[in-house]
Amino acid sequence: MSLRSQSQREIKMSKCEIFGNLLIIISITHFKQLQSPTHLLVQSLAVCDCLLGLLVMPYSMVRAVEGCWFFGDVICKVHSSLNVTLCFSSLIHLCLISIDRYWAICDPLKYKIRITNNTVNVCITFTWIFSFVYCFSVVFSGVFAVGLEAYILQMSCFGGCVVFFNKEWGLTCVILVFIIPGTIMSSLYITIFTVVKKHAKVLSEKVSVTTTGVNSQSSAHRERKAAKTLALVMGVYFICWLPFSIASAVYPYFNFVTPADVFEALGWFAYFNSTCNPLIYGFFYPCFQKAFKTLIFTYICGFNHSGTLTFE
Repeated sequence: MSLRSQSQREIKMSKCEIFGNLLIIISITHFKQLQSPTHLLVQSLAVCDCLLGLLVMPYSMVRAVEGCWFFGDVICKVHSSLNVTLCFSSLIHLCLISIDRYWAICDPLKYKIRITNNTVNVCITFTWIFSFVYCFSVVFSGVFAVGLEAYILQMSCFGGCVVFFNKEWGLTCVILVFIIPGTIMSSLYITIFTVVKKHAKVLSEKVSVTTTGVNSQSSAHRERKAAKTLALVMGVYFICWLPFSIASAVYPYFNFVTPADVFEALGWFAYFNSTCNPLIYGFFYPCFQKAFKTLIFTYICGFNHSGTLTFE
């Protein structure tokens, strides 16, 4: 594949990521009906993924295409720190959304008491602060590359801004980025799927053609859709992050024999998870589809709109 086609593909991916996440951010900000605890988490996730497309991916694209880093050591550390921070924060948000859906489906009576907008805002604030402090500290301290100084010095150009993990931090990366989030989401999804299946069975046996029955069927449909969406999120997450996680853990044990271009490609494949997030959380829900249409008709086509909208 030519460098030009590679560059065009990465530019399209970055644009799709920015545009899709901006739609999510603007929709939730504009429509108060969408400002629920779940949607606030989705909005924060969209901010995280949008910043990844704006601040990280353009520099990564230049490095991938040119095979060299031209922006200096300080910008390199900031870029690497932001890269790790936003990816790590995105994964934490995915876990928080999974937990939110678990409580909403498995314990709906206590959900509105436990999960409020204020509670979610506290969790979001802590997630951002922790991600920034932890990841910037790790990258700027260089602790992840202890013992690799001689190897890094041998890398004339491309290695000027590539994060190489030693054996200990390679395993740590896999645990923090893949094993812990994957275990949390898998466990919650299995529980949610079991509960939804039980609810559907009970409703199919007891439901009658009444208003209550219709409402119960609608509730069961929403629960099944939430479970399917969570399954899709988890599946995309595993597909995108598994290759990069394995490479990060195995790379140090084989003296970094994997070509740098391959490792770079795996990193971009992991970025693709952030591109998929707005598609899954936004375009799979009718409320967001209505919001997108309203925003487009109002601000692009010029139709007047009051700023309110009825969502199911």
